[in-house]
Amino acid sequence: MKSAEIREIPTNELKERLETAQANYNQTLLNHAVSPIANSASIKMARRDIARMKTELRQRELNK
Repeated sequence: MKSAEIREIPTNELKERLETAQANYNQTLLNHAVSPIANSASIKMARRDIARMKTELRQRELNK
């Protein structure tokens, strides 16, 4: 997900998506620890998406 797409999402929906993304990320890490996944780059992409969402939420919090 790109930063421009994240900016268009309402705050409450962004929080929900962040929680979902974090849960999926943790599950992916667990699955990868048990047996390697085919596309390990997806872990890196998920981590960066989570960071983008957190950054946008923090910017919104500071701009209030």
